[in-house]
Amino acid sequence: MVLLLGALTAFGPISIDMYLPALPAIARSLHGGDADAQLTLSAFFVGIAAGQLVYGPVADRRGRRGPLLFGLGLYLVGSVGCMLAVSIPMLIGFRVLQALGGCAGVVIARAVVRDRFAADEVLHVFSMLSLVMGVAPILAPLFGGWVLLVGDWRWIFGVQIAFAAAMALGVFFALPESLSPEARRHARGESALHSYWALLKRPRLVGYLLAGAFAGAALFTYVSCSPDVVIGYFHISPQAFGWVFGTNAVGLVVGAQVNARLARRLAFDRILRLANAGVLLSSIALLVDALTRLGGFLGVAAPLFLIIGGMGFNQANTVAGALNVDPRRAGATAALLGSGSFAAGAGASALAGALRDGTPRPMAAVILASMLIAFISLTTLVRPARKRPSAA
Repeated sequence: MVLLLGALTAFGPISIDMYLPALPAIARSLHGGDADAQLTLSAFFVGIAAGQLVYGPVADRRGRRGPLLFGLGLYLVGSVGCMLAVSIPMLIGFRVLQALGGCAGVVIARAVVRDRFAADEVLHVFSMLSLVMGVAPILAPLFGGWVLLVGDWRWIFGVQIAFAAAMALGVFFALPESLSPEARRHARGESALHSYWALLKRPRLVGYLLAGAFAGAALFTYVSCSPDVVIGYFHISPQAFGWVFGTNAVGLVVGAQVNARLARRLAFDRILRLANAGVLLSSIALLVDALTRLGGFLGVAAPLFLIIGGMGFNQANTVAGALNVDPRRAGATAALLGSGSFAAGAGASALAGALRDGTPRPMAAVILASMLIAFISLTTLVRPARKRPSAA
């Protein structure tokens, strides 16, 4: 079950990052410009950020399986439409449909973890899921490039169709309903707006949301800017860039595994604070080297490795902490987490792109600003827990 839930959280990266290498080919094939191709990406960001806010309360009221299967069906229809698109506007429309379906997996998988596992197991499970949530955005562009070696850009959507079909079969046969009838009856007594307002009035939850969103913004910035920095600025070959990307992915895997072990001994708030402090210091080192150029390529690569490795701690702990604040609204909480992360990631990536000057400075500055906001949110809004949370 954990493997299936982890795969469901990967719909965002599989739909966004695997698609990035194909943007120039899409623009040529559909007789559009680079800006037109970028619109297909922006449309997906809007759809996946907004759609999660719908699925969260619905999953709290109607249960997990029904909305999840509906979303997977919607994603399949959108993916087929994207594969057959003959114009940029047609592709944009089906990308929005694809996003509105795929975001169900991102939201509901997290809520299912909170439903199915005891409080002392949740962090361990999220540490395993964070492997997918963190590694997928890093490896997906490489996989997309491999697909383009054997076929055209439409094949990428073919891969997404196959993935969604496999997930739908997995959910149908292997994922029973996890939300109790009593919990559903309670959720039906309040509107979606009331549910979100009740959550956003809790400073502790807002702290987790901001920490998760801006750590996600740092990761999105790295993914979007690193090709230009590594290949364009440092003149590293595309093949060697793949190794750099892969090395950082290994760092994230190691971080997530260490976090899973520490979770059995330390409170997740303490782990989260220490990890964010380490990532913040690494972000400062990255900006210093980007400004001074003293360390060359290694001066940028080493802090980036530590930053990405730290994400293995951040993601699992922020999600576990947020979902523990109000377990009865786990779906709505997961929606806020996912929507905030994608919105902050899109904004940070756009800002780094607007500041682009051919050097690592914009990437380093945006990563540092993002992690500074995450760190301040934790230290001011999330008070240290005196004991481990009890099961709800």
